[in-house]
Amino acid sequence: MYKILMSLIALTLVSSSSVFAGGADEERLASTLASQSEDIQARYGYRHPQETLGFFGIAPGMTVVEALPGGGWYTKILVPYIGQDGRLIGADYSGDMYPLFGFFSEEQLQAKKTWVADFPAGTAEWAGEEGAPVSAFVFGAMPDEMKGQADAVLFIRALHNLARFEGDGGFLTAALQNAYDALKPGGIVGVVQHQARDEMPDDWADGSKGYLKKGFLIAKMEAAGFEFVAASDINANEKDQPAETDFVWRLPPSFVTSRDNPELKAEMTAIGESNRMTLKFRKPK
Repeated sequence: MYKILMSLIALTLVSSSSVFAGGADEERLASTLASQSEDIQARYGYRHPQETLGFFGIAPGMTVVEALPGGGWYTKILVPYIGQDGRLIGADYSGDMYPLFGFFSEEQLQAKKTWVADFPAGTAEWAGEEGAPVSAFVFGAMPDEMKGQADAVLFIRALHNLARFEGDGGFLTAALQNAYDALKPGGIVGVVQHQARDEMPDDWADGSKGYLKKGFLIAKMEAAGFEFVAASDINANEKDQPAETDFVWRLPPSFVTSRDNPELKAEMTAIGESNRMTLKFRKPK
């Protein structure tokens, strides 16, 4: 049984040299990436947006849900790339989840109450004349009119906190249910997630350190109704070998443990950004 399982995994493993999937437009995406600021382009060597979005089959004209868009690193790429015939929908964590982190100020927590309106307004300058219109919702409170509208949902470095706080409010379950409901039949879920080694303790790889195990994540996605399509090594980084005392934010761009230690910061820079699994799922037709 083990040999059969390994053979199936090997058949679905896709290398970073794979061709673009679906209707992804390689030339348009390359042009969009070339137009980004130096700060955005500085992360390309770690985040491989050309290959990643190509692997997921993200194409102009699509309706795409982007989970936890944060400061907009991927949003700034997606809005002009999917274009005015597409639509970008930002999806933030539930407001009930943010106090659980323990480090957000009262002002920041209050700002989350208007995020659904603030996020689209803040993306206007990134759209230009031909960029995609933008809307937003928070997980656990997706409007009914968004059901069945999306061609793809992207969870890019967004699942660990949902898993971490699942026991406090079912946040992962709610987010995956929203993703399932938002998608059209046959729609794609693209996942990029900090990956824990299989031999690491499960309680270390619960999301609190930023890392999740591949088997855990696939099982959760399948339990939510999605079909596993393929995996890719696009965002793998074998230099990232965390110990049980480590967390992902020791690495760039966060440098939490080395901001005042140039020697340690150099070590973290040499590792680069985290080792990441890149997984593709589909909502059954």
